[in-house]
Amino acid sequence: MKRPEPVQVVKQRRDAALRALVDGVPYIQYLGVQIDRRGDELTAVLPFADKLIGNPMLPALHGGVTAAFLEVTAVITLSWSYLWEDIESGALDFEVETGPPLPRLPKTVDFSVDYLRSGLPRDAYARARINRAGRRYASVHVEGWQDNRERLFAQGTGHFVMPQRR
Repeated sequence: MKRPEPVQVVKQRRDAALRALVDGVPYIQYLGVQIDRRGDELTAVLPFADKLIGNPMLPALHGGVTAAFLEVTAVITLSWSYLWEDIESGALDFEVETGPPLPRLPKTVDFSVDYLRSGLPRDAYARARINRAGRRYASVHVEGWQDNRERLFAQGTGHFVMPQRR
């Protein structure tokens, strides 16, 4: 029987895979979105920056930034779920120098956002829940909040075409 890998090796592989997913999309860097991982659960964090303000009179987060933040959260969560088994088994390891190319990300078919209240000039958080994920299609719901998890400022639902497995 094969011995389990040390937990630190598995954590490093998970972190490297998540870093590769996030770093592979320039717009994620532009927005400053970070992903906090606890086991297989992901929470996206949008640290506040002045460039994210749409209406300086309120001030409030730009609606496009809010929508992009929710959509990014959905795509990264969906990709993470899709790649989880390969990451855990070691079949997909971004720690090695000649690591695999970045996997293809799900493609957005549609994404609708409900703006529930103004996004305040402070950090925002989001979590996605996959409603359905098949070989070709996925449906994801995302919730965004700022100070209180129970007081959402936006939520979104998206449908995505899944990349074909190689």
